[in-house]
Amino acid sequence: MKHSQNTLSKALSATLLSIGLVVAPYSLAQEGQGLPAEVFQVKPTRLNHVITTVGTLRANEALVLRPEISGRVSEILFREGEMIEKDQPLIQLDSTSFEAELAQAQAQANLSRIEYQRAADLLERRVGSQTDRDTRLAQLRANEAQVQMAQAQLAKTTLKAPFSGQVGLRYVSPGDFVSTGQDLVEIVDTHEMKLDFTLPERNLSQIKVGQMIEISVDALEGRTFQGEIYAISPSSRSGSHNLSLRARIPNEDGALRPGLFARITIITGQDTQALMVPEAAIIPQNNEFYIMRLDDENKAGLVQVTLGDRRVGVVQVLSGLDEDDIIVTAGHIKLHPGMPVTPLFPENDTEGSDA
Repeated sequence: MKHSQNTLSKALSATLLSIGLVVAPYSLAQEGQGLPAEVFQVKPTRLNHVITTVGTLRANEALVLRPEISGRVSEILFREGEMIEKDQPLIQLDSTSFEAELAQAQAQANLSRIEYQRAADLLERRVGSQTDRDTRLAQLRANEAQVQMAQAQLAKTTLKAPFSGQVGLRYVSPGDFVSTGQDLVEIVDTHEMKLDFTLPERNLSQIKVGQMIEISVDALEGRTFQGEIYAISPSSRSGSHNLSLRARIPNEDGALRPGLFARITIITGQDTQALMVPEAAIIPQNNEFYIMRLDDENKAGLVQVTLGDRRVGVVQVLSGLDEDDIIVTAGHIKLHPGMPVTPLFPENDTEGSDA
């Protein structure tokens, strides 16, 4: 085992020497002089395991208001860009003809009601027929239905907000004649945003409804927003083998807008005892990774490590190191295994590893 370690150390030293990194002669170690080197003491920290992806923001509700009937616009009852409440009248169409139709239907219904009551009274005094009474009743019901139809048509002349939100820019003016289905104005509800995104189906076991996410958008640099997944598509896309997901993002201040591109971070788990070390400490060698560690006598030695998740400037070590180990982060290019080291402890912070 000792022979193998010596062979490995010599091989690594030869590699470092071949690329011009080893500049200190080994005689320094023989003389007992410790070379100064920046070191880092390994401590467990919190690490969130995450999935990153991108998505597109959508309004909680959005539609373009369109009339169900044709008519002339008689009044605009809103200001462009203002906040509106549910059932608030927005556009009034000319209702003159519909009011006349309603009055006619009501008059006919009133007459039918009188005729029915007269037929019912005659039948009760046994001087009328049941057939005549039933005929009058049927006519009354038909005329009442005509009243309801006229009322419904009249109601369609007033276009109301289907939900609370904000109106956009209107496409018509007072006096315009509009046709059935013509675009009048857009209405959006952005107090809460929907976020659509996809993930590979291999991530299915890591995702669930109610899972928290964090997003950022390029248009609002420096800000992050939290939300949660509330719907997962029951089937995977056959072509891409991706899952479609949707999340809710609170937007009380209205900063987020529909259509914005969002960068998404999903926390899938947490390790409270993760060993995170600076990336500068990692020495790659033949598809393997090593770290220079100091022993109790502050002598350098190489240990092979297995790496895990990476974050900005730091990397997780899964095996090869223990808590409180002292590792070299700067100056190891001048060191040989077995050389004494004068450790320098600069300030180190790996709290960012849970991002």
